[in-house]
Amino acid sequence: MNSEINFETYILITKEKFAISAIHDTSYETIYFEQQFITDNQNNLNFEIFNEFLEKNIFKIEKILKNFVKNIYIILDSDEFFPIRLSIKKSNNGNYIDPNVLSYPLNYLKNTCQSNFNDKKIIHILIENYLIDDKNYFSLPKNLKCNFFSLDVRFICLPKNFVGEIEQALKKYHILVNQIFCANYIERFIEQKNPNIFITANRIKSGLNENEVLLVRKTLKNKGFFEKFFDFFN
Repeated sequence: MNSEINFETYILITKEKFAISAIHDTSYETIYFEQQFITDNQNNLNFEIFNEFLEKNIFKIEKILKNFVKNIYIILDSDEFFPIRLSIKKSNNGNYIDPNVLSYPLNYLKNTCQSNFNDKKIIHILIENYLIDDKNYFSLPKNLKCNFFSLDVRFICLPKNFVGEIEQALKKYHILVNQIFCANYIERFIEQKNPNIFITANRIKSGLNENEVLLVRKTLKNKGFFEKFFDFFN
């Protein structure tokens, strides 16, 4: 097989259905879409049904694309998500505050989260508030000097064993999980004029939310606002 089409493949997993979509990575044209509704509505992911869904669709996609599906993005709606909130305060000595200044405190918080919750995998890192010289900001201001700042950060996590089960199901088809997205988080950014959750996930991973510290593989290009400082996908 060859790479005639540049595409990305997404799988939506909810309690009600599975959906898979292959989209063109620049035009967002839908190349393939299929969904399957789940009748038993179990609270936990039914991996037997999930495997059947994959078996029905992966080879169809590869035949249409004339290419192997090697990586997949997962959009997950699940009660397994676990939020962790941490804060940190730093002195800035009257210097400009910019993403480079935030690199160390954000990495410190990330390491603290991983050390104290080592059974969890970080899925999203979201800066919820900047307190800069006692003034709140919801996004990082430009060209601002300050003496002190603090960050309120929310980590959206999943149990590592749950992530491992999803990864294992896809390994049967020689597919790696590129990234997992929290569906509830993604849905906040869906536009009415284009209510496509797969395209929204694509935009999120490309840096749509400037307050998200993107977890990416070091080989990925087109880095977003914080990405060049935080290549710690694991």
